Amino acid sequence: MEIDDELTLKKLQTFLAFMRSGNLARAAAELGTSNVSVHRAIHSLESALRCPLFKHEGRNLIPLESAYVLEERAHKLIQDVQETVRCTREAAGFSAERFKLGSLYSLTVKTVPQLIMGLKLRRSELNIDLILGSNVDLFYKLKNMELDAILVSLDEGVSDADCEQLPLFSDDIFLAVPTDSPFAERPEVDLADLRESTFITLTQGFATHRDGERVFGQAGFEPKVAMQVNDIFTLLSMVSSGVGYALLPGRIAAVYENRVRLIPLQARYQLQQDIGVVFLKAKERDPNLLALLAECRMYSLAREG
Repeated sequence: MEIDDELTLKKLQTFLAFMRSGNLARAAAELGTSNVSVHRAIHSLESALRCPLFKHEGRNLIPLESAYVLEERAHKLIQDVQETVRCTREAAGFSAERFKLGSLYSLTVKTVPQLIMGLKLRRSELNIDLILGSNVDLFYKLKNMELDAILVSLDEGVSDADCEQLPLFSDDIFLAVPTDSPFAERPEVDLADLRESTFITLTQGFATHRDGERVFGQAGFEPKVAMQVNDIFTLLSMVSSGVGYALLPGRIAAVYENRVRLIPLQARYQLQQDIGVVFLKAKERDPNLLALLAECRMYSLAREG
């Protein structure tokens, strides 16, 4: 049996509102429409079903047995459709009960905890998965719909026509040295003085690795790299143990603060990382993402203040 084009979910919802209220005016008020629109929808529904649903007693519409059957079935149908929409949106990552947030390791010192606390206040029912990695790895996962948003360095590697960015703050690059280093008490350092020193770096793909290469290029030498590590906390541990120096962003100053010093670079070597959130344009109306973006804007304003 073919379903008439005039039989729509919207008309069924209007019909159910009328059955609940038993009155055109009350149904219209509930739906935010006019009495005429409600009456027209019901009449159109009868035409689509090719059977009467009500009998007229003066200005009143009295439900027939057919109306009660339709009410029961339509109510279940609307519930099924709503659940179908919810499941479909969840499969696509829209307004799901779980939010997958990617972040650089260095942002877990202060930024990520503050954003997550704010997000949980806005959406207490939301479960948040935090995935840590490099700029390259996180952006790959975002593009493949494995993450809902990422907190990364806003460099050319994350510029994409399918994505939007929201800047959070900018961070300077410093020389990280152990507290007993001869450079530890200097107000600033000429990176060229460390030409013969040993360095620890992050592996390729991390924004700090790329920025370090740029700074060394400005200093005119290739660093002697003792080792490369996959997270900034291991790198700090190596620096504090005296294995080598490192170029690191200022946001990690609170980590190992009694064992590591961050020394400003001379002006000619200074470089900033722009940190922000990146997300797919296709998800820009997702309620969970909108809540995160609102929290990010508040975080950014608080830093500026």
